[in-house]
Amino acid sequence: MAELAVIILTHNESIHLERALQHIKKIANEIFVVDSFSTDNTVEIAESFGATVLRNKFVNYAKQFQWALDNAPITSTWIMRLDADEIIEPDLAAEIAKKLPALSSDVVGINLRRKLVFMDRTIRFGGRGILVLLRIWRRGFGEIEDRWMDEHMIVRGGATITFDGGFADHNLNDLTFFTEKHNKYATREAIDALNQRLQFMPRPEGLSIAASSFQASAKRLLKEKVYNRIPFQLGAGAYFLYRYFFKFGFLDGKEGLIYHVLQGFWYRFLVGAKIEELQRSISNLTDPEEIRRELQRVTRLSLAPPPSS
Repeated sequence: MAELAVIILTHNESIHLERALQHIKKIANEIFVVDSFSTDNTVEIAESFGATVLRNKFVNYAKQFQWALDNAPITSTWIMRLDADEIIEPDLAAEIAKKLPALSSDVVGINLRRKLVFMDRTIRFGGRGILVLLRIWRRGFGEIEDRWMDEHMIVRGGATITFDGGFADHNLNDLTFFTEKHNKYATREAIDALNQRLQFMPRPEGLSIAASSFQASAKRLLKEKVYNRIPFQLGAGAYFLYRYFFKFGFLDGKEGLIYHVLQGFWYRFLVGAKIEELQRSISNLTDPEEIRRELQRVTRLSLAPPPSS
């Protein structure tokens, strides 16, 4: 067994958690479930697998995960970030068990190649087939970006490599859950986009290839430097057409059509519409602190105060 601690954040994840734990129980010598006061039997499932359960009030994913890093009694050399609806497949588990203990000391981060399963179909096209994400790092070398949305793990002080084994994001909830979740995501992404322009909250450094994966850093750069500057009325439609036709999303069948319309068009349009709505609520404000307070009131999110001058 590798010296590996796995951290999973949960809130009412009984539908997924047992599956996730079954796939990691043979490769992790420490499992930490950080629960935001679930009302189902999530905690009981975690404890049945011998996981250490910690509880903390949820503000956003980044703050919750950083709280876990700061408070979980981790002793393992390596740490993995895993969502409850993600699956470490047997070939990746074998790769981790074999390679992790043998890595040289200059390697501090490991990217995993995550595929998406939507409505029980693996999405292979539309630019969503494989996402390369930094998910394993040496203890003491990694942290999570302090963002409201699209947060990534970053590492400092060494090199990153990529493992090739199977890693899947397979959420079992229905489309009502999907749309409600993305509605909340859209508010958070709108806050991040406005903060990019107005800087009413602290912003992390730009995501670099050395600190994360090339794919993640390139996508962030394109989103912030190109896409966010296009009017959302045009951007959302153009992005869907790019994904569905130029990136062959139509080859994902009926399930792919549903996914690419909802995630590639509706979600992007909703983010843009929420940016427009929030901009109107602060149109008469110029002071960063006043902007932060007003957006906090409107969104009911606990927004951090702006940087001190």
